[in-house]
Amino acid sequence: MTRMVDCVVLGAEAPGLERVPYPGELGQRIYENVSADGWAKWIERQTMIINENGLSTIDPASLALIEQHMLGFIFKEGDLGQQPEGFRPPGSKK
Repeated sequence: MTRMVDCVVLGAEAPGLERVPYPGELGQRIYENVSADGWAKWIERQTMIINENGLSTIDPASLALIEQHMLGFIFKEGDLGQQPEGFRPPGSKK
């Protein structure tokens, strides 16, 4: 049977993640409150954040910034997490 969660990203009940996706207490919090689809939306946003800001996933300062964006995107905590102002996905009309 699929584990269901009340997803804070989607704002609806949806199938949960199969495993904790991130280390520590934050990972457990995500596992309990974010669906698989909600996590996929975060991964898409994370990719955009990394590319738009030229971040490196091996740089501790970049990882801290990515985590701040994660908290903002998933849990609406802090000042980060929103799509950058004026951002247009590749292929979109200006």
